[in-house]
Amino acid sequence: MVANLSAAFLPTSCPLLVVKVGSSLLVQPDGNVRRQWLETLVADVSARHKAGQRIVIVTSGAIALGARRLGFEKGGRGSLADAQAAASVGQIVLSGIWAELLDAQSLAAAQMLVTLDDLEDRRRYLNIAATLDRLLGAGAVPVINENDSVATEEIRFGDNDRLAARVAQAAGANGVILLSDVDGLFDRAPHLPGAVLLPTIEKIDGRVRIMVAEGSSSGMGSGGMASKLDAADIATRAGIGLVIASGLRDHPLAALETGAPSTFFAPREGGSARKSWLGGRLTVKGRIRVDAGAIQALMSGSSLLPAGALSVEGEFKRGDVIDISDDDGVAVARGLSEYDAVDAARICGHRSSELADILGTVPRSVLVHRDQLVLL
Repeated sequence: MVANLSAAFLPTSCPLLVVKVGSSLLVQPDGNVRRQWLETLVADVSARHKAGQRIVIVTSGAIALGARRLGFEKGGRGSLADAQAAASVGQIVLSGIWAELLDAQSLAAAQMLVTLDDLEDRRRYLNIAATLDRLLGAGAVPVINENDSVATEEIRFGDNDRLAARVAQAAGANGVILLSDVDGLFDRAPHLPGAVLLPTIEKIDGRVRIMVAEGSSSGMGSGGMASKLDAADIATRAGIGLVIASGLRDHPLAALETGAPSTFFAPREGGSARKSWLGGRLTVKGRIRVDAGAIQALMSGSSLLPAGALSVEGEFKRGDVIDISDDDGVAVARGLSEYDAVDAARICGHRSSELADILGTVPRSVLVHRDQLVLL
């Protein structure tokens, strides 16, 4: 057994696994695909599939592949227009490679392209979940990428680490493996003398975030260790274990199972599916600042009452996702607002008995109901 991985998360015992593959692993600096390495990964996927496991692949590489074919500088990331054009060309190549190699293992590849909005909107999120469920039930291997050809700066994940974590939520996966160009999370930048790999992270706190070494050496990807930590936070909050491991070796999944270095982020105790979706959201419409008494009440499982609210920020409507923060702006909870921003601001600091006179209607008694709220 691998010492730093939970037995429930070992690749052979994890019923549904999301595997993310970074650009630096798929594409060489000259823009060509690392085909021989990719064949070993697909062989690993096939072995898992034959053992009864189901795998979802989240793949990068479209922009890098398209940039080479179009002759774009900076790997296609010189501008948003370059990235969109490169992705349009590269995605055809990328999906073709995955389909060909999976077919050689008698596996059907299913392409899905998504944007941030697709997974932040509750209805579209559930549609994606239903599609993934049907594909996996039919024995296909979903191959997912961000739809960079249409995504703008406002609706982009910006990296596939966080996308993989959100996909894992939608698919109901038990684990996520982020294959990268590093062995895992170190206590300082890996190139510094004395850097030590951290095999297990039980909780993502301020101490862990300080350790994060930014970026990768490839220059082709859009993520770094910071994005991987964000992904781990999303996944573990939903009760999903996550591993960061190097994909520079052949057969990376088999290597991980037999003891290759990695960092395992232990899952938290899972809440409801809806609360996991709320906690993993990357965009919010606004914020309500609250006093210390309200924070204590939230921590005890109560709803957010108007009396504990100090101020309202942003433009949001009833049902939009908002953050609840302390007076310094540090978010402590996230939930669905029971009021639009204008009315929420009008009733801040007022007791429930005063709301009808202020609003002129029979009011809802809370700003955010505890059933629609998750602590951060």
